[in-house]
Amino acid sequence: MQNIPRLVLASESSRRADLLREAGFVFEVLPVRVDESPLPAETPAEMTLRLACAKARAAAPAAATFAPNSCILGADTAVILGGVSFGKPSSPADAARMLRALSGRAHIVLTGVCVIRIPGLTERSAVESTSVTFAQLSDDEIDAYVSSGEPFDKAGGYAIQGRASRFVTRIEGSYSNVVGLPISLVWALLRELGWRDSALSRGS
Repeated sequence: MQNIPRLVLASESSRRADLLREAGFVFEVLPVRVDESPLPAETPAEMTLRLACAKARAAAPAAATFAPNSCILGADTAVILGGVSFGKPSSPADAARMLRALSGRAHIVLTGVCVIRIPGLTERSAVESTSVTFAQLSDDEIDAYVSSGEPFDKAGGYAIQGRASRFVTRIEGSYSNVVGLPISLVWALLRELGWRDSALSRGS
């Protein structure tokens, strides 16, 4: 069992941790901070992939000290409408603005995922895309949702796993991607780096 790599999540997102836990992964959490400013002429997909890899790379030196045989997982999620990326709302007014824009329309949720294997610093990365359609929302519904506090710290200003689930009329693609981490893609990248099923039961 000592040759099984440990999984290190380079994120402070409780939603990503919950998704990994629900899928049976045993992992360590190593939060990192990176500059999330977009680069000139960068597409949303390029941005999410770059930031996911930046997070995993930032965690690598520290992870190597306590988990020298490990896979480091970084992820970044963005909500895209009409080519415009919606990040986390900066205020209640900003959250309401995002929800009004999403109301009655389909948008895209992108998550860049990067896994680094140490030792060796071998990387695997990819972007998952999911289409989400919202019902037409009234001003009262938007105001009540913003007042709940749920939109904050969420890309696009909503949590599909929470109260906003009532707004969603259609989803095409990975549900866990919309929550913040496409588990099937994570699993595929881990397996490319030598992960095996037995790692899921380690420590259980």
